[in-house]
Parts: sequence; C-alpha cells; structure tokens
Amino acid sequence: MAEQLIFDLPTNEALGPEDFFVSEANRDAVRMVTQELDWPEQKLVVVGPKGSGKSHLSRIFERKTDALRLSAYDLPVGLTPDCPVVVEDLDRLPRAAEEAMFHLHNAMHNAKLPLLMTARSAPARWAIQLPDLASRMEASTPIHIDDPDDTLLQVLVTKLFADRQVVPSPVVVRSIVSKVDRSFEAAARLVTLLDQDALRRKGPVTTQMVGQALDKIAAGG
Repeated sequence: MAEQLIFDLPTNEALGPEDFFVSEANRDAVRMVTQELDWPEQKLVVVGPKGSGKSHLSRIFERKTDALRLSAYDLPVGLTPDCPVVVEDLDRLPRAAEEAMFHLHNAMHNAKLPLLMTARSAPARWAIQLPDLASRMEASTPIHIDDPDDTLLQVLVTKLFADRQVVPSPVVVRSIVSKVDRSFEAAARLVTLLDQDALRRKGPVTTQMVGQALDKIAAGG
C-alpha cells in the first residue's frame, strides 16, 4: 500500500491572552509588556528564541493598547503613527528598510508613544548598517524570554498539539518533556513530526513514536 501523503497544513494557533502561560521563563517579559508600560525612552525589545511566545505576547500588547502591528520585512516609508506600534523581527531588518525604521523610531519618540519590538537576539547584536539607527536600537531596553522550564515545556507541548487538534495522553506529554531538548524550537519540531507520523499511521501518538521521532531528529532527519 502506498504511504499516505501528509501535508503540513497551517495550524489553528490560539493567540488570546488566556492562551499564554506564565512561568519563570517569561514572567518578567509578561510583566513589562502587559503591566509596566512606562518603559525607558518608551521602547522595549522582547528577546527570545523561535517559538518562545514573542509574537503571542506582542499580540496581547496590540489588543491591550490598540497598537499598530508591523513586520520588519515590510515597513512602510514615512509612517507617523498616532498610536503604539509593534515591529516584529527587528534583528532581521532588511538593509533597505533601515531608513524607514529610523524615521519610525524618531516619530514614536517625538510623539512619546510606546514602541514594542521583537527579536531573537539583543539589539547590540543586530547587523544594522545605519549608525544613527544602530545607536538608537542599542539604547532600547531588552527583556528576555528564557528557555522553558519543565512546567512551561509541558504546557507548550500540550498547546502545540492542541493547535493541531490533537489531544495526546499525559504519558506521551511526560515522555516528551523528559526527553526533548529544553528549547521552544525543539519542542515545536518534535510535535510536528509526531503529528505527521500519527496521520500516516492513522492512530494516536505513542511513547514509542516519541523515541523514534527523536532518533530521526538526532540523525538529521
């Protein structure tokens, strides 16, 4: 019998405030973004690895403050907002967009409006070529989301499955938490592989499948 084709369909990701789990790994970031909005120079950078919840947290801020949400990849030129602004992925700001980001920063600063940014690294490590922009970004306050602790990892794994309309057994979740690398990206990759494998097998995720998926990842698969 031919192997069933598996398509990596978009997941229905839950991004409401009630879907964000607070732990020691992200507690400071949550407090700064949702409660202590009087940031130095009115700007804050949420720094964390892929899958750590930066975008989720920025969406909570967006809803709380009616902020304008932008991507570093697609910044409009000459923007002068009259509301808070979120700019995602500032560490990967294209060279051609640096001038637009410089003017946006100055507009926000002059209007005394909050500017929330997200990135995978701290501003001092960004490869910004425009000196004036680089100095302004380095003066931004960074707040870090750390790698997940066991509690957050368990919740994360459960949510990643739920976003795919999968409800694994508690035994499977505990097996994943005890074996997977302590990173958001590793957990997301493992859940994706397990979901695809379960679809091929037309059955539930099992602890045996966890071990097989981790072996596949370790082998570079």
